[in-house]
Amino acid sequence: MAVEAVKKISLILEKSHQEELLQLLQGLQTVEITDLVSDEENKTWIDYYFPAGVQISHEGMQKYEKLLQQIETALRFVRNHGNAKEKTVELKRKTLDFFALENEFDETKLRKQLDQLADLQNRWSEMQEAKKVNLEKEQWGTLWQSLDAYTADETASTQMLLGTLEDKSWLDFLSEVKDNDNLYVENIFTEKQMTGFALIYLKYEAKNVQELLQKYGVKEEVNPYNKLPKQVLQAAKAQLATLAKQEKALVAEIGQRKKEIASLQLAEEVILAKKEREIVKAGLVKSDNLVVLSGWIADSDCQQFEMQLAKHFLNHEIYYTYAKPTAAEIETLKTPTKLKNAAVVQPFEMLTEMYSLPQYQEIDPTPWLAPFYFVFFGMMVADLGYGLLMLLVTTVALKRVTLSKGVARFMKLFQYLSVSTIIWGLIYGSCFGAELPFYLLSPSKDFMAIFGISMVFGGIQLFTGLFLAAKENIKKKDYVQAVNQGFSWQAILAGIIIAAAGKLVLASEAIFILGIVVAVIGAICVLLIPAVTGKSKVGGFFMGLYELYGVTSYIGDFVSYSRLMALGISGGSIAAAFNMLVGYMPPVARFSAGAVLIIALQGLNIFLSLLSAYVHAARLQYVEFFGKFYNGGGRAFKTFKPTEKYVNFKEENGGKNK
Repeated sequence: MAVEAVKKISLILEKSHQEELLQLLQGLQTVEITDLVSDEENKTWIDYYFPAGVQISHEGMQKYEKLLQQIETALRFVRNHGNAKEKTVELKRKTLDFFALENEFDETKLRKQLDQLADLQNRWSEMQEAKKVNLEKEQWGTLWQSLDAYTADETASTQMLLGTLEDKSWLDFLSEVKDNDNLYVENIFTEKQMTGFALIYLKYEAKNVQELLQKYGVKEEVNPYNKLPKQVLQAAKAQLATLAKQEKALVAEIGQRKKEIASLQLAEEVILAKKEREIVKAGLVKSDNLVVLSGWIADSDCQQFEMQLAKHFLNHEIYYTYAKPTAAEIETLKTPTKLKNAAVVQPFEMLTEMYSLPQYQEIDPTPWLAPFYFVFFGMMVADLGYGLLMLLVTTVALKRVTLSKGVARFMKLFQYLSVSTIIWGLIYGSCFGAELPFYLLSPSKDFMAIFGISMVFGGIQLFTGLFLAAKENIKKKDYVQAVNQGFSWQAILAGIIIAAAGKLVLASEAIFILGIVVAVIGAICVLLIPAVTGKSKVGGFFMGLYELYGVTSYIGDFVSYSRLMALGISGGSIAAAFNMLVGYMPPVARFSAGAVLIIALQGLNIFLSLLSAYVHAARLQYVEFFGKFYNGGGRAFKTFKPTEKYVNFKEENGGKNK
């Protein structure tokens, strides 16, 4: 298959139908909507047909952003403060009908629910603030509770001062105070190397007292409550007891709200969809009565789109036209790329997406990389037990659990890869590192044969890449470059392989000479074509010489495929070493701690083996394979659809999940 053909679609409608149309397009999930307002190329016709200017409003966006913030705050509050004994009823991912969910949504009910939860939050905050204040009172009262007298009367002849200072200065301070008969000090508390005291002095001694305080670095304390500390402490404890009862009641009340989490998440899903529509509205061209919408749609979805439009708009209120993408739109990457492959290939599309999507008129490399990645991954893991475990986990996950569409694709990919892992596990005779009684190749004995197979697979992929390079140039009708970039390099590599086989394997001078001739013909093409086609013959010749030097890079490419052997052997060897380690343990330990240890060690090896195979198999595609024929850089086809944060929505285009 290839990149799917798309069309540019333009729609004109009355403004009263705007929301209904956007809801339909969002549910269909087949149209990418273009931001007409932001594109400067549209300015001319917008100014001509809409001289009064286009209408832009952000009220709806602000409204839904505020609602989403309220929902998020409410969800976090209920989860964190509700009674732990109450079960949290989270929304389980499932597949729903988008239109039915939106029609059942009651915004008034949601706002009432959010107001109730906001009231709970306010009561909780007020209670926590009161608790904080009374805890501070309790702490202060506990420290100063030995103070049994207090006066705040500034007209009295005597004054009381509260203060704290470090223990190391206390005795000196105390001694100096006692030398003055007009001063009286009492130790109230000693805590954390600090001493708190009350100092009573005659009013006219105020200046001397201040000098004394400064001398010893005394920190003056203020009684913020104008009551005896015992009274403050008693009142604080009584209030804290009351607040504790209130907190318990509030926790229970909040806990009852945990059952509402699922409904809030469902409401959030709807609000997210409405917010997406508001984002799209900002890019539409609107007047008082009309709306102009433009976007992209795949050819294969046009019929379904027209049927749905006729179904929802019985009086043909929507006018629409199609147009093929122009050369300028393709060249500037305004035309999006949508991949279309057979079901068995679709999971491998995520590997192409990780690298870069093809440009609109470029080849889709997914069908070509899929068989190679399938074989390479299995060869790198190569364990029957690991493959069966992968197959079990992925199959159960896909059959028993409703996964997000992205996770489902990932699981489907690994389900396919588990089959390759099982096949190569049988070939290598390995099951969780243990050697099976039957095998075709033994990693410990036949490593040279495995190395040879790795090189053969590498050669096949390299030749395929060069063939695709030639094929792409032929499609562009650039036959000279098809020879230069594809066929000539195939001739060079084929000639070298034939010559090597004739010399080292078959001992045939004729075959050796044939290989040399084929390689030389290919080299001459690489050398002379740039000189013939280039503006400067001398410059073209040296360019060809430089390109011919690139034959050395193919040595590195072939060596890269040795990782197929290395990773396959290393993973099995590590698993076998773990088995041996546990096998040396005494029988009692082997079937107790050893069982736990082997599960942990094998689990670690499975993770590392799968990760290594995933990364290195991808590297072989991206560097050695894609480098021969593929550019990428395409823009993804971003369909207008719901966010699907918590649920999956049925797609109205035949139920195709992508």
